[in-house]
Amino acid sequence: MAKRHNGAPGIDGVTFEAIEDRGIELFLQQIRAKLATGTYLPMRNREKQIPKGDGRFRTLGIPSIRDRVVQGALKLILEPIFEADFQEGSFGNTGHNRLTG
Repeated sequence: MAKRHNGAPGIDGVTFEAIEDRGIELFLQQIRAKLATGTYLPMRNREKQIPKGDGRFRTLGIPSIRDRVVQGALKLILEPIFEADFQEGSFGNTGHNRLTG
């Protein structure tokens, strides 16, 4: 998903192309091993200053691709669990919420 959106590399500088060159399966196996052994630690986000319309800037945090993969996997697992507890009118429910109706 990050690749489809032209996701930039994080603080480690690792690009999608570098991951593909070394092998996607190896990349995923390394993440899996760290998660399974409890040794996975997320990296700091790379910070990028984005200009706002009024001349000021806002800071954008860019996670490493490895961290985005882990975050995406967790979202796929956890979102359905928590969504099941929302009421139809709950804020945060992907169906309807009090802001959009």
